[in-house]
Amino acid sequence: MSELKPIAHIETDFPTKFGVPRQSGLVAGLKGRIVFEPEYRDPEALRGLDGFSHIWLLWDFSEARRDGMKWRPTVRPPRLGGNKRVGVFATRSPYRPNNIGLSSVRILSINLHTPDGPVIEVEGADLMSGTPIFDIKPYLAFTDSHPDATGGFTEETFNSNPSLESITFTFNSILTKTFDPEHLKTLKEILLSDPRPHYHDDADRVYALEFAGKEVKFRIRPNQIEAWIE
Repeated sequence: MSELKPIAHIETDFPTKFGVPRQSGLVAGLKGRIVFEPEYRDPEALRGLDGFSHIWLLWDFSEARRDGMKWRPTVRPPRLGGNKRVGVFATRSPYRPNNIGLSSVRILSINLHTPDGPVIEVEGADLMSGTPIFDIKPYLAFTDSHPDATGGFTEETFNSNPSLESITFTFNSILTKTFDPEHLKTLKEILLSDPRPHYHDDADRVYALEFAGKEVKFRIRPNQIEAWIE
């Protein structure tokens, strides 16, 4: 079998993995820029892609590599608070026999002629900046969409997530002046998804994430999220 070779990488507002949405599409406003490796910068490779609204990305869990460690058949999903083990193939955990991730993202634009060659602008990404991409395939609604599909153990926890309208956000003036309205809305959605480890429930604990070139500190309490830049 030939070795997988990255064809591109993605540029996003997340230089580290902490804070990155746990699934693609959860934070629709989170944008990304797919830049191809030099040998794949042929515009002909993207011919016809402009007729599709979404694409699948197959990518490398590059930050989850544990060289030399044997894979385990069970993992502790964050959705279950990290307290219950389920089979690795019943999860999308990065700790798998092969470190391959799968994401569905919306195409915003395709720019064939840039200083970096052809570039695909997308939104709804769940990848940290620099993540290697192995392949890109068009999303086909007539076969890829299954409205009657069930979500196993994820359904109860996902359906219990609060809405933007039910949470009070308190942002300090430095933060609101630093980010434009689009980034502020995206930040709210990121914090609403609660990027904290699910086994952390200390309402007074302060966390920090790197977002759009700034360190954002935040605290999550019932019905209230505070965030600030110092």
